[in-house]
Amino acid sequence: MHTFADNLGRTWYVAVNVATIRRVRGALDIDLYQLVDDGMQALGKLIADPVRLADVLYVLCKEDADAKSVSDEDFGRALAGDAITSAAEALVEELVDFFPDERSRAALRRVIAAGREVRTKLLDHAETMLNELNPDECANALISSWTSSRASSASTPDRSPSGS
Repeated sequence: MHTFADNLGRTWYVAVNVATIRRVRGALDIDLYQLVDDGMQALGKLIADPVRLADVLYVLCKEDADAKSVSDEDFGRALAGDAITSAAEALVEELVDFFPDERSRAALRRVIAAGREVRTKLLDHAETMLNELNPDECANALISSWTSSRASSASTPDRSPSGS
């Protein structure tokens, strides 16, 4: 069982098993077991939607939430920023652990690790580009392009039919 902490410091236990998969399927019409089909596109889509992700997590953590008297609204209010990332990671790890075949689990872990590496490299590249960005140069280039395009459109002769 994997855990994450929300923004109020509460620890939540994420369990993916037959019972919780059934509960999520019934409550949200999402089949957790099929999230890894088609190159994990459905899983990526779920993780990219923090509202839908919070709904899934709440259903997975419902017994714990009930014991703590935490409503779905209160649960969602405490998920933002790093807490969402941590919760998503706990869900993914728990989902991978659920798969009954060891080879499937190993392959999923490799795919997830490769995806994280790609994400890290993309973020590193973006940070490098932003650090090299000169706002004055960019603004001046845009201003210059707008000025030159206005001047060229002003010098274009009127070709209206009444001009003959």
